[in-house]
Amino acid sequence: MPSPLEALSPIDGRYASQVRKLAPIFSEMGLMRKRIMVEIEYLIALGEEGGVREVPPFDEKQKKALRSLYQKFTLKDAEEVKKIEKTTDHDVKAIEYFIKNKLPILLSSRAPQAAGRGDLREFASSGSLVDTRNKPRNDGLKEFVHFALTSEDVNNLAYSLMWRDGLNVYTQSLNKLIHIIKGVAKTNNNQPMLSLTHGQPASPTTLGKELAVFYFRLTQQRTELERIRLMGKLSGAVGNWHAHAIAYPKINWPAFSEKFITSLDLAFSPLTTQIESHDTLAQSFDALKRINSIVINLCQDMWLYISRGIFKQLVKKGEVGSSTMPHKVNPIKFENAESNAALAATLCEHLSRTLPVSRMQRDLRDSSLMRNQGVALGHSLLAVHNAAAGLARVTPNTEAQKKELDAHWEVLAEPIQTVLRKTGYLKPYEKLKELTRGKSVTKESVQKFIKGLDIPKEEKSKLMKLTPQNYTGLASKIVARMLHE
Repeated sequence: MPSPLEALSPIDGRYASQVRKLAPIFSEMGLMRKRIMVEIEYLIALGEEGGVREVPPFDEKQKKALRSLYQKFTLKDAEEVKKIEKTTDHDVKAIEYFIKNKLPILLSSRAPQAAGRGDLREFASSGSLVDTRNKPRNDGLKEFVHFALTSEDVNNLAYSLMWRDGLNVYTQSLNKLIHIIKGVAKTNNNQPMLSLTHGQPASPTTLGKELAVFYFRLTQQRTELERIRLMGKLSGAVGNWHAHAIAYPKINWPAFSEKFITSLDLAFSPLTTQIESHDTLAQSFDALKRINSIVINLCQDMWLYISRGIFKQLVKKGEVGSSTMPHKVNPIKFENAESNAALAATLCEHLSRTLPVSRMQRDLRDSSLMRNQGVALGHSLLAVHNAAAGLARVTPNTEAQKKELDAHWEVLAEPIQTVLRKTGYLKPYEKLKELTRGKSVTKESVQKFIKGLDIPKEEKSKLMKLTPQNYTGLASKIVARMLHE
């Protein structure tokens, strides 16, 4: 194997250790494994279908032997498949021949079939079934591997199973990020902080509430991502079960296909062309794109908080922030997360937009694109990894937050003019605009203005108690309720 230093892509090079769990799923070998799984489970399902008399049911020992072909699939096996593919120049056909070559070994002790399923008695070493007169049949068991299927029947199921497995890995890291955000939000729920809208000082909030927004958004989109059930098809060359029906016209093939696909924990797509439409995969890519967009937003806000001094970065011994400026501690984890999330979102958007569109029955664009779904998920995984690492390396700077609030008493213009509206004061907005807009506003100037107001005593007393630190609205309460404190 080449060194990671020789890899073409940073996913397989610089960042390989962070996405290692995805490699067995989305590698070429991983795709082979899932294709073999579909083919083997299909063969087993044919054995359980009473109408296919030529394939007697497999007992548990035989099922275990068959399943071992994908469960114990090795690099040596994968290399054998690639060797076959050099001849076939077709990757799914190579899988079919690989399985056929292994059947005699896997089922060397093939048991007799159940009563009423024909006169076949044993599995010959050649892989053919023989009748009671030991006369080999040309339509032996080997020929029921990939029986009546088109390659897309195998591929659409394999790719969806890969994506589902990959999402399980990704979701674990996403959950970790969400958990960290929740922890920071709870710890800092009562910590006042200046808001900025359009980059300008606005009504104060709490640090916890601003982080809780991302907790809420990510949990919402995670739910949407997990709710999507990927669809699959198993209906032959152009989606009409032609070959199935001509061979076994009495079998309800749509029902068979539905039972088989749902056994893989996928949803059945009953009406397709040669390909499954990829609409549910597109939904999944869109959901992942939205999560990446939220991660981008989180990283950009954290970057700005660090720039403002709202957060301090923890110094790690031996690290260097700049090759020439020794004082620097750069927010590199958030910058890395942002760039990976942006790249992932772009890939997801292209996949979701392109995959559902196919010329007539099909073209091969989807075949090339689907091989890159692991790349999109790999960059998504890097994004959540680094966002979580960034949050673990910062701590709130309460001094800086207080200092920033103290410098912006003008933010109290909102509550003052609102109370004045309540009391029927003439043109309150305009009065506060005159006091604050484009001017340096201090505690003294604000309180002097309040003292001069002709309003009820209780309202004036309420306004006199206001400070930028305590004017945070219901921020703490809504976060406490949302986080179930």
